Amino acid sequence: MQIGKEMAIPSILKIGNGTLGKIGGYLKAENLDQVVLFFGNGLIDMFGELVMNSLKEAKVNVLEYNELDTVDIDDIITLAFAIPNKAKAVISIGGGKVIDAGKYAAFLRNLPFISVPTSSSSDGFSSASASLLVQGKRTSVPARLAYGIIVDTQVIRTAPEKFIYSGIGDMISKITALYDWIFEEKAGCGEVNDFAVMIAKKAVNSFVRTPYESIKDELFLKELLDSLAMSGIANEIAGSSAPTSGSEHLISHALDKILEVPQLHGIQVGIATYIMAKVQDHRYIRVSTVLQDTGFWDYVETLHMKKSDFLKAIDMAPTIKPHRHTYLHEEKYREAAKKLVLEDEVLNRVLED
Repeated sequence: MQIGKEMAIPSILKIGNGTLGKIGGYLKAENLDQVVLFFGNGLIDMFGELVMNSLKEAKVNVLEYNELDTVDIDDIITLAFAIPNKAKAVISIGGGKVIDAGKYAAFLRNLPFISVPTSSSSDGFSSASASLLVQGKRTSVPARLAYGIIVDTQVIRTAPEKFIYSGIGDMISKITALYDWIFEEKAGCGEVNDFAVMIAKKAVNSFVRTPYESIKDELFLKELLDSLAMSGIANEIAGSSAPTSGSEHLISHALDKILEVPQLHGIQVGIATYIMAKVQDHRYIRVSTVLQDTGFWDYVETLHMKKSDFLKAIDMAPTIKPHRHTYLHEEKYREAAKKLVLEDEVLNRVLED
């Protein structure tokens, strides 16, 4: 009798202050002593020496390293098959682009992937899919959960604050995403995995209850990153992104199509989470408090985002994932969401006509 399904979880999970300088030791302990390194744009100058010294000390051989600034699937396929055969792991250090590229290259070559995010902008560093350009369009393609996740809170702290706000927006979206998933099951259109719900719920609740004076507090950043990492694991358990991505993500994906220059993923998602929490009539006071107290709304106010774009995105949302059945797949809830965009006090302050 088989109990449950096989599930991947990261073998290396290090989130804390100063982890980047210890990367060599973490890899050596797992016998990953021949590696390929990809850095995000401009990051060799910032972190190259620290990382290289750590690998050298641990006798981890760097077969090649370079900066990557592409998420075009054709470029990444070429890159993947240029990885030397003796490589034992692929490491990406940087933001979403280089992590998605490295994750997919490692997946194609069936190599362990080590995810080293330098910002907290979303849970992408721990998810099993990669967002790539396929024939010029952003597309989510399957990859594999990272073998290792190494996050240095000191590095995260020094990244621009907008990346922390983006991470906050992506994290609280689990509140509305889970509610959408349960709604979907009630509508007879999907099946909820209770264990995945429990993991995602614990992740978001642990985060929203963390005391802090500043969003750069060590405890706050560690909780944010721990919770984002747990989100990726909830998706792995569910076998889909349903526990962490609902109607609020559909609005953000629609904005990506509508806007010439979209905002950071988690910023769009955070605004959409506020809208959907009110539409769902579910924990919106908690969502509102987090966005207010962290300074998220103050940042959004500086972006000059437009109500008209959100109205279009709400209408477009169900077409993004037609096989799902979130709140926005029903017209009455789309109407309620649009009414909020036009009338809600907070949205009137942060979005422009």
